Amino acid sequence: MVAKAQIESVLARLAAVEAAMGDASVIADAKRYRETVREHTRLKKLEGAARAYFKILSDIEGNKSLLDDPDFGPDAKAELEQLEAEVAPAEKKVEAALLPADPFEGRNACFEIRAGTGGEEAALFAGDLFRMYSRYAETRGWKIEVMGANATSLDGYKEILFTVQGDGAYGAFRFESGGHRVQRVPVTEAQGRIHTSAATVVVFPEADEDDGDFEIPEKDLRIDIFCAGGHGGQGVNTTYSAIRMTHLPTGLVAQCQDERSQQRNKEKCLATLKARILDQKRREDEAKLGANRLSLRGSGDRSERIRTYNFPQNRLTDHRVDLTLYALDRIVEGELEPVLSALAEKDVSDRIAAALA
Repeated sequence: MVAKAQIESVLARLAAVEAAMGDASVIADAKRYRETVREHTRLKKLEGAARAYFKILSDIEGNKSLLDDPDFGPDAKAELEQLEAEVAPAEKKVEAALLPADPFEGRNACFEIRAGTGGEEAALFAGDLFRMYSRYAETRGWKIEVMGANATSLDGYKEILFTVQGDGAYGAFRFESGGHRVQRVPVTEAQGRIHTSAATVVVFPEADEDDGDFEIPEKDLRIDIFCAGGHGGQGVNTTYSAIRMTHLPTGLVAQCQDERSQQRNKEKCLATLKARILDQKRREDEAKLGANRLSLRGSGDRSERIRTYNFPQNRLTDHRVDLTLYALDRIVEGELEPVLSALAEKDVSDRIAAALA
């Protein structure tokens, strides 16, 4: 049982945080104001969860006192059974609200999808994944911005890099990194045989205003400029507008050719490279602290298989949470919420267990 005194000690900050949100000096400091708003959101979430939890406990005690009453006893017993079933889920919500918030979960998400083994079918599957994520993003009112793509003649992608822009995008997609395997009859298969192909997904948070003090020295960058290419190497335009940046100390690379403007491509490329550098540093810091949740978020190893998409059986299986859904036709059309919710719930359970241990 969650101690009421513990919750009250945390919520004691709520009044101070609400006062700070109206403080002119806080409002004038953009970074401090964002941090204050995030803390307020977290505390209000805890307040709501705690109120619901303790009301259930109070109602349970009230119904227990009525069990021996000849008039109200039967109804009290029925309600008591329902309330007792609600205790564990309500308690878990309180425990989840007490966990430290991920400072990156509200940010935009940066995606890299690359075709793996399977040739043209793998490229088609990479395209299917891109469309699946895009359609889910549309249902959330989020914007997709393609940073660069290497398309194939059959509307697939050898690789595609894009951002999902919207509040909480990274928080929703942060467990998608890893190997995705597909089993189906390819459009290029004349004999009707089922093939297995793969694509890899990497997701990391986009750098934002809070990282304004992070600058990459010019001497640490190698910038290559070239013509953007389309299907079969066909030139998309005749100007040298595509940009590839290499961060020499880490070897990390970012490329952008989606815009016709060289300057715009350079800005987008630098933003992506900065996000990659920050994500690598974050992973290293978490590993030192033993806090890297490799079981869900992935180690970044492209060979790590996390999910199977079996089209003949209309089945999706996520191997990290033992989740199997026979609704693949709807999931690939963007109905990802059951999958993402199961991963988020498992993450919360793991973090609560670690905190209690």
